[in-house]
Amino acid sequence: MSRETSVSQRPTGFAIFTIIAGAVGWFAAFELLTEYIKTLQNSEYIPNCSVSKLVTCGPNMDSWQGSLFGFSNTIIGVSAFVAPIAVGVALLAGARFAKWFWVVYQLGLFCGFVFIIWLFTQSVFVLGTLCPWCMVVWAAMIPLFWVSITKPYAAGLVPLSDRARSAAQALASWAWVAILLTYLLIAFIAQVRIDWFAEFARM
Repeated sequence: MSRETSVSQRPTGFAIFTIIAGAVGWFAAFELLTEYIKTLQNSEYIPNCSVSKLVTCGPNMDSWQGSLFGFSNTIIGVSAFVAPIAVGVALLAGARFAKWFWVVYQLGLFCGFVFIIWLFTQSVFVLGTLCPWCMVVWAAMIPLFWVSITKPYAAGLVPLSDRARSAAQALASWAWVAILLTYLLIAFIAQVRIDWFAEFARM
């Protein structure tokens, strides 16, 4: 397949995946934001994500980790997840972005990935809770990051030599492995630290 043909193809699958992952993450962040606002309005309000002492979002929202930059992290989520949705819609419409755009976009995803991993460690090791809506955000962010770091190059959205594109396609084919391993590692750490399996079995 020639470079021109590869570049001209519309990455429909990647675009739809990006939109769905971004929408799931945005919805979870929006739910967290609305619940946070309700707790500010009524100190006795019980958030809809407070299922048990272990499975709850109240301690996370009330902690300093929940407002790392001086305001609720939920605002970051609601704002940031608009980006992948917009990128996906633009790709479906036939848009093409410069290489620097993909670098900036992937850097943003990397920062988001690091942020949710940090939040996970704080939630499990410090707060000792599992926030349901936070876990939905994590579940959306993890595949969004691993797929997006190679797919633009593998799909021909960034001009590359044939050899470089082949390498990108090979790496992209392993994205699901990285996603699965990340999920399993998070689940394993949470199980060892707070025994979430026993908690869910009691629910």
